[in-house]
Order: sequence, then C-alpha cells, then structure tokens
Amino acid sequence: MAKSPLFGRRIHIAGSIAVDAAHASTTEVTEARELVKALVIDLIKRGATFVLPVDAEKLRPADNQPICFDWLIWQTLSDNLARRPAGAVTPLVIAVQHHKTEEQIPPEFESLWDDLRTSDLVQIENVSHWNMNSKRMEAQARHGDILIALGGSEGVMFLANVYHDAGKPVVPLNLAITPADTGARSLFNVGLTRGQAQRLFHPTEESAHVWINRINFSRRTSRLDRVETILNLLEALEKPRAFVVRLLNPSIPEYAEVQEFFDVIVKPIVEDELGYSMVVVDGRQQYEHPRIDQEIFAKLHRSSVVLADLTGMRPNCFLELGYALGRCLPTMVMMKEGSTQPFDIYTLAGLHWKSTGSIEERRQAFRDHWVAIRDRPSLVPTEPLIS
Repeated sequence: MAKSPLFGRRIHIAGSIAVDAAHASTTEVTEARELVKALVIDLIKRGATFVLPVDAEKLRPADNQPICFDWLIWQTLSDNLARRPAGAVTPLVIAVQHHKTEEQIPPEFESLWDDLRTSDLVQIENVSHWNMNSKRMEAQARHGDILIALGGSEGVMFLANVYHDAGKPVVPLNLAITPADTGARSLFNVGLTRGQAQRLFHPTEESAHVWINRINFSRRTSRLDRVETILNLLEALEKPRAFVVRLLNPSIPEYAEVQEFFDVIVKPIVEDELGYSMVVVDGRQQYEHPRIDQEIFAKLHRSSVVLADLTGMRPNCFLELGYALGRCLPTMVMMKEGSTQPFDIYTLAGLHWKSTGSIEERRQAFRDHWVAIRDRPSLVPTEPLIS
C-alpha cells in the first residue's frame, strides 16, 4: 500500500470551546470531540505525527466538558498505537511543556503521560523559561507542519499568523463551538472569499477556495464524510517548500552542469527522499504576485528550507542568499568544485559538488552534507532580551 502524503507530517490540532453554552451547545461540543477523535485515529493510520501541549484540563461549568482537545488527543493516541503503519516515523509526538506542567496534569491522565513520556514515541520540548502563552505557541508552531484550527479565539488567531508567516498551511474548521466571528470560524470566513482562500493553504490540485467550500459542512453531513473530506484536503496540500537559488540563464557557460546537478542529484533526494517540494521561480510559472521580484521574495520568505547554489557568481543569487540567512531559514549553500567564491562564503561550509563520479557517490555526498548542516544554528542567534 502506498504511503500517504501525511506520512511523517506533523499535525497540530489547536483550539478551544466557548465557556458560554449559548455559543456552544453540549450536543455541538460532543460532536466536535468525536470528530477530533475520529480524525486523529485516521491520521495515525496514515503515519502522521503530532505536536501537542502538555497542560491543564479546564472544564466548562455548564456541562463539565473539557474546554480544550489536548488530553482527548493524548488519550486517542495512546489507545491507537497499534494502528500505526510499518516504519512509522518517531517521535510520534513533539510535546511542548512549561514550568507548571507536572502539577497541572489531570490525575486521570498521569499514568498515560508517564508511560508515553519515557518512551521513544515522545520528544519533549521544554519552554519552562517562558511564562507566556504566546512563546509556548511559537514553540509549538516551530515544530508543526500543518495547523488544524477549531474554535478558539485570540490564541488560535496568533497561531494561525505564526504558521502563515512560516508558509505553513492553516486549515480552519467551521464548527459551531464558538461565536461565528472568533477564532477558527473567523479564519474560515476569510477563506470563503475567493481571493483570500489561498492565504490559508495551497492544494496541489484544485483551488483553496474549492476546498474551503467542501469543508463548509452542513448539519446533514455525517461525521464519517466530514473526516474523509478533511483527510482528502490534508493529503492534497502542497509539501513543505524548498526554495531554490541557482543559475537560471542558459547562456551562462556553467548552466548545463548546474541543471544536470539539480535534475540528477538534488531533486531526487530533496523531493523523493526528504519530502519537500522544490520551488524555482524563473518566469515560466503561474504567478501569485504581480512582479517577479515580489514572487521570488514572497516564496523565499515562506519556505521551509533554502537550497542556494552559487555557481556562476550571479548577483541575484547572493541577494537571495542574504535574505535567506537574514530570515534565519535553514540554508544549504552549494557550488561546483573549483569555482571561485567570496571570502564570506568559505566560512559557511558549503557543499562543493562534483560533476564527475557515479550518481550514487554524488548523491551520497549531498546527503552527508545535508545531515551535517540541517540543524546548523542561524548566523545571528535570536535570543530574547528578557527570558
């Protein structure tokens, strides 16, 4: 059976339910929780992974229902581990905790947490030095690939903005568990406008506006159909972007070797092995913006990684490389072996690739360099003034 496009993707399900039962009936709350549970089970089957906070379980006075979905998701994951496909990626969960985590874990979930936290299924990211929800949400968003938002208010809007700025998809669900003008429902209303839908997410087939209308479920839509449609949307989303900075002018002598390097070495590894979608802006694509320079920097700004090949010493390549480094994007610098380069580039420890040798040897050299630099810190640490 072919792997799902969601295999290994980190899903972040975030949101909350209105405390006032006038904005979220017990029936709507129960249905929302059952929908989340069913969605998580199917995501587990597809080999997806998750980002989850570890926090308290606040209850609604009206019906004693939890306000958030986090411990429902933790419980669902624990109950369905056997459904994970062969070769599933670990960790299953990036758990973001803070300085009050241990004292706030509900007693009924303590055993579950103790079992998972000591296994290789959970990677704990501790943000104990921050006593701010915004910083904890930034940590969650840093590890997530896709945000699924439901309910919520200012926190969901903040998360959506962080995901959007990083070029990651935001999928809002229009569930009647908050007022219609807040949180995920407000985001959903943005997507109902044709020109705005693509700001939320980019499907590989059909438009974002088509998909927003597909997940604008009526009350008659069954839970099974809702889950299936949401999963179809998630599987249709564009993969994380790897923006390519490289020589694109065929009249330059080095062009043919650069093209061969990207076709034979880079693309098979970056797209087929690492799961990125390579983005090249050379004037032949359909634009999202009116000018090519705007198109280049908008897509560069919201890419997950940057592949910068400086063979040919083109000024535009250095400009785009500088933008990537200033944005603190993970950046792999490359150049054909024997090429000249400025002093500053030597210090970045780039890949000096060869145009000779076997394909597998050249690919392995690319893989080895990727592993060596993928977690390299940014040039200027973004340390806070006060922590």
